[in-house]
Amino acid sequence: MRDSEHHAPCSGRESFIRRAMDLHGDAVYLVALSQTRSQIDAQDVSQDVFLRLLTSKTEFADEEHLHAWLLRVTINRCHELYRSPWHKRIAPSDEMIAAIPSTDLDPAEAAVSALEQNPVWAALKALPEKLRVVALLHYVEEYPTETIAAIVGCPPATVRTRLHRARLQMKRYLESMGMEGNNE
Repeated sequence: MRDSEHHAPCSGRESFIRRAMDLHGDAVYLVALSQTRSQIDAQDVSQDVFLRLLTSKTEFADEEHLHAWLLRVTINRCHELYRSPWHKRIAPSDEMIAAIPSTDLDPAEAAVSALEQNPVWAALKALPEKLRVVALLHYVEEYPTETIAAIVGCPPATVRTRLHRARLQMKRYLESMGMEGNNE
């Protein structure tokens, strides 16, 4: 058999995964990046999330359900990553990553690099995990507190409390960096 005979046209499942990656890949990566604080780990987590989608038997009611499922799996995968003994032994430091010689950045890497320079992103990354994830889901993904509560598995009142604490901590962080906030 020739190689061309092995490649069937794109199946329904394959096209579903590709569409999900196109529509939700950036959000999955951004949540993974905010949780892991490492581009390498965020890429691994994102890949794992879409592999899990490929093997999932979940029936999605709509795009919103799929999006929420992907973000929940992303958060869970980040937790799994940090609980693993392997990660605790080999987690690269920012200094190690910075020492790797870089070539020309592709557009996605350039966007991440620009994001890393943003003081608000630095303030978000400085938050504890539970505050960071709700702030990202609310301010970046624009989810209401009830949806965030379902994604992270806590009551809406807890989400609102975490958002309030996240705002206060980010404000303090930005003020300490010389960026005075005029609102709030």
